Amino acid sequence: MATKAEERNRERARLTRERILATAVALADDGGVDSISMRRIAQELGVVPMALYKHVANKDELLDGMIDVVVAEIDPPLDGVDWKTAMRERILSARRVLLRHPWAARVIESRGEPTPTVIGYLDSMMGILLSGGFSIDLMHHALHVMGSRILGFSQDLFDDTDNMPEEEARAMWTGLAEVYPNLAALAGAYFAGQVTHDEGSVVGGACDDQFEFEFALDLILDGLERLRASS
Repeated sequence: MATKAEERNRERARLTRERILATAVALADDGGVDSISMRRIAQELGVVPMALYKHVANKDELLDGMIDVVVAEIDPPLDGVDWKTAMRERILSARRVLLRHPWAARVIESRGEPTPTVIGYLDSMMGILLSGGFSIDLMHHALHVMGSRILGFSQDLFDDTDNMPEEEARAMWTGLAEVYPNLAALAGAYFAGQVTHDEGSVVGGACDDQFEFEFALDLILDGLERLRASS
């Protein structure tokens, strides 16, 4: 029977950068990115924390590697379709990936420099636009207008994640109607089920994040197509 020391040595021998990053991503998916540490990852892998540093130099390198793992899950561009379809489907794939890893958007925004994997992803998206007939100049503007949406997330103006009970929220907005009449009118429309989120359906009380993401994405892509065609 192997001793504990022998078993630790075997685990250390099997340790790879890929295993470390996959473990870190799984831990972040489970408890958020703030829950991960070298010590926690080492415990999960059954090694001492110092064993990790042979493969990952520090926390910054760990976070960059985790983002690389996430971005690598995005589907490759579709072949044989127009630029708008290829762009739309890949961005929606990116969104699905970001929804599987809800911590990743904040980490992407916090990194000072994009990783080579992120740069490669952006380069391929530029390729979709250029091969679709965009000039370099219009492609540059397109990237700016799409912003973080090209990576599957966006900074929304409205945050409707508050868990305030509906009756309490109604009372709050009724009380603020004289001060903020337009916001109160919007809140009232939510509660009355008058905010349409797709053809034939009405949602009350909260935004449909997926619908709003696709609504804005289609608006941007349609506008870019008109500019591309006119140029």
